Formats: sequence, structure tokens, C-alpha cells
Amino acid sequence: MTDKLYSVHQAVLGAMDQTGPLPFEGIAAALAGAIGAPEYATLNPMLDRLNSAEPGDPLATLWNHYLTRWDFDEHATWSAFPARTDERRADAYAKLGLPEGIRTVLNDQCAIFKAAGPVVISKDAAFEPWFMLDGSPSRPPFYWKAYENLLRDKGWSPDAIASLDQAARSIVERLADPTREDPYGARGLVVGYVQSGKTANFTGVIAKAIDAGYRLVIVLGGTLNLLRGQTQRRLDMELIGQENILRGADPNDPDALVGIDYQDDPDWPEKFVSHGGRPSMLNAFDIERLTTRDDDYRQLFSGIKALEIGKHDPKKPLYSPENLHRASARVMVVKKNKSVLTNLVQDLKKIGPLLGEIPALIIDDESDQASVNTIDPKKWESGTVQRTAINQLITQLLKTLPRAQYVGYTATPFANVFVDPSDEEDIFPRDFLLSLPRPTEYMGVQEFHDFDSAVPEEERTVANSKEKAHVRGITENTGDRLQEAMDAFVLTGALKLYRVSKGIHQGPFRHHTMLVHESVRTSEHNALAERLITMWHNSEYTGPNGHARLAKLFENDFSLVSAAQAEGLPTPSSYEELRPFVSTARQMITQGGTPVIVVNGDTDRYFAELDLDFDRTDHVWKILVGGTKLSRGFTVEGLTVTYYRRTTQQADTLMQMGRWFGFRPNYRDLVRLYIGREETVGKKTVDLYEAFEAICLDEEHFRAELARYSTLVDGKPQLTPAQIPPLVAQHLPGVRPSARNKMFNAELVEIRSPGRPIEPAAFPYDKAMTARNTERWEPVLKTLSGTEVCQLLPDSTTPLARTFQAASTVVDHAQLLSILSSLEWEHGNVLAPHLTYLAQLDGRLAKVDDWLVLAPHRTARKRIEATILGHGPFSLSRRSRQDGKASFGRISGMEHRAYAQWLIDQAEAGEAVTGGLGQHRGVVLLYPVVEASSDAEVNAAAADGTIDPSKVITAFTVIPPRAAIDSKRQLVRFQAKDSSQPDAVIIDAPGS
Repeated sequence: MTDKLYSVHQAVLGAMDQTGPLPFEGIAAALAGAIGAPEYATLNPMLDRLNSAEPGDPLATLWNHYLTRWDFDEHATWSAFPARTDERRADAYAKLGLPEGIRTVLNDQCAIFKAAGPVVISKDAAFEPWFMLDGSPSRPPFYWKAYENLLRDKGWSPDAIASLDQAARSIVERLADPTREDPYGARGLVVGYVQSGKTANFTGVIAKAIDAGYRLVIVLGGTLNLLRGQTQRRLDMELIGQENILRGADPNDPDALVGIDYQDDPDWPEKFVSHGGRPSMLNAFDIERLTTRDDDYRQLFSGIKALEIGKHDPKKPLYSPENLHRASARVMVVKKNKSVLTNLVQDLKKIGPLLGEIPALIIDDESDQASVNTIDPKKWESGTVQRTAINQLITQLLKTLPRAQYVGYTATPFANVFVDPSDEEDIFPRDFLLSLPRPTEYMGVQEFHDFDSAVPEEERTVANSKEKAHVRGITENTGDRLQEAMDAFVLTGALKLYRVSKGIHQGPFRHHTMLVHESVRTSEHNALAERLITMWHNSEYTGPNGHARLAKLFENDFSLVSAAQAEGLPTPSSYEELRPFVSTARQMITQGGTPVIVVNGDTDRYFAELDLDFDRTDHVWKILVGGTKLSRGFTVEGLTVTYYRRTTQQADTLMQMGRWFGFRPNYRDLVRLYIGREETVGKKTVDLYEAFEAICLDEEHFRAELARYSTLVDGKPQLTPAQIPPLVAQHLPGVRPSARNKMFNAELVEIRSPGRPIEPAAFPYDKAMTARNTERWEPVLKTLSGTEVCQLLPDSTTPLARTFQAASTVVDHAQLLSILSSLEWEHGNVLAPHLTYLAQLDGRLAKVDDWLVLAPHRTARKRIEATILGHGPFSLSRRSRQDGKASFGRISGMEHRAYAQWLIDQAEAGEAVTGGLGQHRGVVLLYPVVEASSDAEVNAAAADGTIDPSKVITAFTVIPPRAAIDSKRQLVRFQAKDSSQPDAVIIDAPGS
């Protein structure tokens, strides 16, 4: 039965694609009759339909799509209100002429998505505004619309689609206009999250770019054909589509399909996008694939011929609109392999002058792997740049295609931002750096660490602690817990099958995997696999002992976590209810003969023999053992249990090992991370969980800083891509640029932080320096007194109000500035850019009279007290440094900072608060810190009730009042280290 009401609304809203919202009933009056439904020319039937709509109702979904799209539009010409605000939504309703009743229902069914969008750092805010959101009436966005519809059919929410749309547009509009006469190649970097859907983003970018006129797309997709093939399949399935793959072949003629991809693929053709006919017959253009699922780029005559793009008007260049929008696009996915890229560069050079006319887009997936030049500049020959093989070929590719745009994608950006920015031929993101927003359904670092929790550690449970819900530490006391992890793998497989039996879609449960990562040494992987196989056979999953272990694990762990975290998903009330599904899970895991697969090869032949293809295999229910090959690029589908004990000294390597990050639809509560808390590296004991936390804090801080400085001031960017490296070096003292004999000429000299915490973390190792720093705080220590009760009001983490005690005092601004200015630091004065700002709060920038100093006490049960320099006693805090760094993982307790931030916010609002905090008083949190791994060590240092000043690091957090800023609201300021070269990006630094 035809849904005529839906058809009318679809036609009316479709008429607004180019314009934004317009009076609905005026357009409906003109279109409803033509559709044969004049009774639907008014809004009255809409309200009745929405009030009775079931989930997934087409009309409600249609309105959700358009409202979300208008909410997100950062470039809306139809509204003066900011995107993703109540005002923008109200403006849309007003322009549509919707009555209050319909507005209320739509707001209930389509909430405004207010999360932050992508953060962009650009070389120039005034980039050429050439890109149109919806194309032009004569050239609508064909491939983007097809991709958007496919995502909707896959179940993506309107806000997820709109978010991807916004991010992809933000990238494409910063590329060069493909029809411009003078060639320009933009260079950009997109920073995502590990396992967060970067492929979906660059698929959207490619769709928009080829719609706009880019006619050669080269995707650098990994270092193995397995990874390249995964990317090729995604693009073929979600963008290129059935008709372009078939190239006119009859899909019903077996003879015509010989040699065509995907005939053995379980998802062909149903899940491959269909354009409804060859695009060139639908007023669009075809896409020619120069690579296939199984075949990388080859040096063949047909390959050269395929690169020769014909012109409709031979007298005009290819980039002329008359030629460009009639030409087919070429897409290839190639490995980062020397021979493959060499063939490609050589073939391109044979084409001749046409190369200078082809608008090209190069997407570099995992751009910090292989692409970056890692040769030490000290080894370069005089006057030359020495490059690694892949970096050399990428730079040749960029030189060969003068209209090529380069966009790198990575989740670990530091290697990229430390590329030499003065090397015009290299891949430094000189034009833009874009940080993608964190996807709403993503399980990332925040789901495994309690970063923002103000709940005291002793009060944390599986209901209010992400660590307690998902993380299981491996220590000397717990034993290796490998049997428990294997039991958890079996149990979670049974729980997934149980949920399928209760009506949950089995799609997310197609694959079910466990990852065991203990060593990078391939020689140890087989031994570990044999141990796991032996353990499996001895686990007695069909006998009483095995079931007893599973029942205990279910009752003591999974039933408790799922009750608190499963959000309505079906969960068995007892193990006996689950038991029938355990047998099926066990059989699926042992299908093929073994429950364990070793993944440690480094050749395509190895992976072909392994036959571990999540795309072409119906079900992969296995325990995977491996190292490096499982830590980057290779997506482990269905990963539910991770057993991780490998150590490393490299921050980006550690982050890439976070395979447990990703999307876990309908089984987030089942995810478990077994991780080493006491791993031995040489003579040192490392807590891998805390090391991950420290690295993740660095990454999150980096993203937060980018967001903070991305705001334009007087229409100009506060920060350019070339200024990011000194910003990173300032906040991450342990991270060094690759080019050690160079230094960036941009020097960070001022950071303004009104209403935001200033918390240096890299304190000296030297005991004499530590003692001197403690002595400089003595004027404050001797005035600190009392046990002020600081109360946090209830919030989303707990319904109970929480309190802590603190000694307090008030010091004037000049005294605090004098103390901070005299402190000594491990890696130069890490506080210097902040001191430049604080020094101006004497009335030059803004007026700060004094500071409320709070020295928080630990809870009575854990409190260890000692006098310092004869003052006190003070409650001693225990902190540990980040692995390999002078920096501590964190300084201020979350509840303490939350309280201090509340004081600052209340003062800004003009509220009377404890301590008489006004708009000209800041807050300081002061911590006498003992560097130790246990409270026993702290007790030993303060055994007689006093503590040596050399053993106390006086750490602090300073939060200036929000009013401490001038009208320009500039947050950062840079200067040239060498004033004779103010415009140089980098300068030689002899001897560094």
C-alpha cells in the first residue's frame, strides 16, 4: 500500500534540499495534487501520524533526517543562529511554519544533537569557499547521496550521518577547487580515534570529492594486501557500487560474470550499494576501478590506458567544468609497497601533459605508518634530503600530480605533526589538521578508565566505575588469569547467542573473538598457542568442573555488570538459563578443529594461507594470538575479551595496540580487558593499565588543546598547523620531534587560561631541586590551617553529596606569582607560557586580587600525615610518573578539581560561595606529593611524623577566575625563536 502522506512530505522536504527550510504548506499545496493526495496539503495529518508513530516510522525518520541535517549545517545561509542549538531548531520550525504541537512531538522524537563537531586548525581561515553543500541544481551530489542512503539503511542514526557529513565537508572544502586554473595541492591530516570508523569518514570524503570533480583517487591502504583488500572491499561495497563493478555485465548471466569480483562474497550483491543503473546513464558519471579486491595496481598497458582520461572538448583542459563533469572518475587502492608505488609513479609519468590537468585526491590511511620520513637528518648528504623508500615515492607521487591533494588519516598524530614543515615536498599538514569528534557509540579510552569520576576510589562499583566494569588486572596476587579470560570468552559467546534467541539482531555477533597479546616475538606465539590449546582441552566445558567455573564467573562478574550496564538488553537470570547456549558457543569456537589462530606473519601469502578474512567468512569465533600484526590496521571483528601483557616504550605504539577500542553494539557490557598491572621490563615494574591511562591522557589533552585554540579571534586562527609541534612539546615533555638537529622557529610564549586549570606535571627528579622548590612554598605552608569541609553536590555519577576536607589559606597575587616564578623544572621552565599570562593579572590584562589555596586531605582511612619544614601536619598524596617521562599521570584529584571548578563557575555567575570567592579571586589546589608505588613507601618516608623536603614534590593546580581575560580573548601567542627569520617554519639548531 502506497504511503501517500510520506510521499507528499518527501517531495516537499526534497524541494528544500538547496534552500533550507521554507513554508511547508505553501510547497505542499503545489505538490500534493500532483502526487494525487490533495488531502495531505496541510500539516494536520502529520500531527496525528507522529503521535501514533511506531519506532522506525518512515515519516518520523524522514523528518528526523532533515531536522538533524539543518541542525548540523555550519554554513547555513538561511539562519543566523549557531548550529546544533535550540535557537537554530526554533528558527527552522518558524521558517517551516510548524505549530507548537508538532514542534513538541518532533523535539521528543528528534532531540537536538549538541555534541561538539570536528575541530579544525587551518593555515588560513579565509580558504576559498568553492564547495557547495548539495552541489548545484544541474549537478546534484550523486555518490554522496548514495552513501548517505546506504548508511541510513545500515541503521546509522541521523545525528551520526550528519556528523560524518559535517566532518567530510570540512575536509573537502579545504582542498583546492578542482576547476581552478592555477594548480595547488593542499596537505591535511585527519586525527581520529583507534578503531573509530576512519574508513567511513574517508569514504564520505571521497564521495563528496568525486561529486565535486576530483577524477583520480588514490587510497594508500596499509602494508599488506589483506589490509588493502579490506579497504578496497569497503569502497566497492559502500561507494563504487554494483553497477560500476559489473561495468555493464548482466548480473543474471553467469558467463558475463566470469572474472568479476565478489562472486564468492556472502554479502554480494545484497549489501553492495546499487545506483539503480549505470551512473553515466543517470545524469552522473561512472567510477572505473584500477584495482580490485584481490589485485593491487599492476604495471600493465591496460592500466596506463585506464589512466588516460578523455576530454569532451579537446581544446579545453580537463579541469574545465565542460570536461570534468562528463569524465569518469578513477579509483585505486594500493599498498604502501615499494614495487607497487614505483609502478604507479612510472605509469603516471608516461601519460604526459595531461597529468597537470587531473584533479587528484590521495588518501593515506594510517599515515604515521611507513609514510613518514624516519631517516635521521644527521645522516643526510650535504644539501640533500634523504628519504625512506615509501616517503620518497609518496613525494614523487605528489610532484607528478601537481593538482593532487594529500589527506592523511591517523589515530596517533605525533609522528605526522613532527614532520619537517619546511620540506615542501613532504607530507606535513601545512593547510589543515582536523580532529574528528568522538563517535557517540564508540568504546574508547573513557570506557576503560575513570578519568572524570569524582567518586572516591573506595566507593566505586561496577555501576559507577568503568574500570571495575570492564578491566581485570593481572598481578602477582591474582595469578596470570589466563584460564579466567578464556572462560570469559566462552561465557560471552553464550551470552551473545542468548541475546540472539531473545530477538537481538545477530549481525553484531557474526564474529566473536578473543585477543591474546603477550609478546612481539613470533617465536613465543606458537608456544603460547600450544598452551592455550592444552588449556582449552583441560577446561572441561562439557563437564561439571567447567560449568562450575563458568557459573561462578557469571554470578560474580557478568550478571552484576550486565545488570548495571546492559541498558535493557536481555540477560539470563541464572547460569542454568544460560547453560544450553554454552554448548553451542563451545562448538562454534572449535569449528575447523582448533579454538586458536596465530596471527604473526608479515607476507600476503601467510595471510592467504591463514584464511582469516572477516569479510568473506560467515563466522570467526576464535582466540587470536599475535603481536605487531594485530596492533595496527588489522581490524579484529567481534573482539570481546582481550588479554594484554606486552610492554613498549613508544606512546604511539602503545595506543595502536588498543584493539579493545571500537564499536560494540549490543555487547558493550560483555567487553573485558585483562591487563598486566605488574609487568617486568628489565629491572623495572610497569603497570600497563596506568601506562595506557597516561598516554591516553596525553592524547585527550592534545585534542582538548586543539579544540581550545581552534576558535578564531578577529577572523584569524590562533594556531596554525606549523605551530602545533611546539605546543605538543610544551605539554608532552617526553615526546621529541623526529628531526633532532632541527627546531621549530615558532616558540610558544603565552597560554591564557581564564577559568581553566593550569597543572604542570613534569617535576624534577633531582632531590636538591625538589627541596628548594618545597622551601619556596614555605610562606604558603606556614599559613595553611584548618579542616574546611568542601562539599560537592550530587551529579550524574552518584545521587549522594560528597565531601572532603582541606586546609586552606588566602595569598595575594604578587606572592603567588613570586613563588611560581622561582620554581625549578626538569625540562626547562614548563610553566613559562603560563607565567607570562599570570604576570599580567595585576591589572594589565585583568585584575586578580588574591588566591584561595586548598590543600586537600585524603580520606581518614587512607590519610598519612607529616609536618613539612616544621609546618602542618599535612596530608601526603601519592603519585607515580608516566613510564619513561618526568611527568606524573595526574596531579589533582577529580573531586578536588570539580569542587574548585564549581567555585570558579559560581563566582562567574555572581553567586556567594564558600571562602568569599569573587570574580577577582582564583583557586589553587596544593598537594605535598611523595613519589611512590604504595602507601607503605609513603609511611616509611614519614615514619616519625615529619618528612624531608627533598622527598616532597609540592605539586599544584592553578585555576584563574573566568574574568581574567581581555576583550580580544586571545588564548595563545607565539614568537620566532630567531627574530631574523620571523617567517621561517624551522631553523637550523647546531648542536641540538
